[in-house]
Amino acid sequence: MKNIILPNTNLEVSEICLGTMTFGNQNSEAEAHAQMDYAFGRGINFFDTAEMYPIGGNEHIFGSTERHIGSWFKKSGKRDKVVLATKIAGPNRGMSYIRKPLDFSKKSIHEAVELSLKNLQTDYIDLYQMHWPERVMNMFGKRGVTEIDSQWQDNILDVLTTFDGLIKEGKIKHIGVSNENPWGVMKFLNEAEKHNLPRIATIQNPFSLLNRLFEVGLSEICMRENVGLLAYSPLAFGFLTGKYLNGTPTNSRMGTFPNFVRYTNENCYKVTKMYQELAHSLGLTLTELSLAFVHHQSFVTSTIIGATNLDQLEENINAFDVRLTDDVLKQIEILQEAIPNPAP
Repeated sequence: MKNIILPNTNLEVSEICLGTMTFGNQNSEAEAHAQMDYAFGRGINFFDTAEMYPIGGNEHIFGSTERHIGSWFKKSGKRDKVVLATKIAGPNRGMSYIRKPLDFSKKSIHEAVELSLKNLQTDYIDLYQMHWPERVMNMFGKRGVTEIDSQWQDNILDVLTTFDGLIKEGKIKHIGVSNENPWGVMKFLNEAEKHNLPRIATIQNPFSLLNRLFEVGLSEICMRENVGLLAYSPLAFGFLTGKYLNGTPTNSRMGTFPNFVRYTNENCYKVTKMYQELAHSLGLTLTELSLAFVHHQSFVTSTIIGATNLDQLEENINAFDVRLTDDVLKQIEILQEAIPNPAP
């Protein structure tokens, strides 16, 4: 397993990050522990979670993902060997059971950090991320901004000041953003530089064969400004395994959560079939082709993978041994040009 340093930090992380959003709903505590044991045994030292997890959550299971990770730390004694990332939930997501108000005020950030520390059974968080912006903007299926959120008051300086205090207390080490756009990233960077405040180290956004919108604006910023991409949904909710091409398995993520329609449009089915044919012509699985493509990108720092069983996790990790030739990458570009970014 290759390790890299997260930009502008001293954190050495594996090029694969274990995503945990199934823990506590699709996966039991015992299954979660088995996944963490296996991933750690394969050299993965980077775990990502969030206060709002598990996926498909509600007030009854809220925080159970972090609690499962915390009980694993207590049982295994490996907290100091893992780089731990979690996130504070922003507003606009209908999750009032998490906190009222659901914002990035100093009070809310402190409450969120304290609860995560308690659930995770740790006294520090290595990478603390804002799960999505406080302002309303384009994300989760929307391609562009046509009007701005006139109700949002720019509080980025206040947010960075709050994080600065938490870093000085030792409760968090570094910060990052998630589901952000180019303006937001540059605003955080500029405010940090102007006021000598903590600099965002990472951005966690979707990136896959079905969604390459990160390449429009954000990839250049990250390369020029040295911000690391933590690429999530590299398999597009499992769509890029090919398992949905002949119907929706009942025990799958989209079978369990039918409202997750981001990857179910006609163009996704069409181009996924084309990528699968390309993979098979190379003697690869679609999973291998998809993960190898994300891994190949120079602006990707670490790729977040998730699974609901150990067989899936093993296959995903093994896919990082695949290397794509220039010819294969050219064939991928032809398909991208034919049906670009069908699942923003």
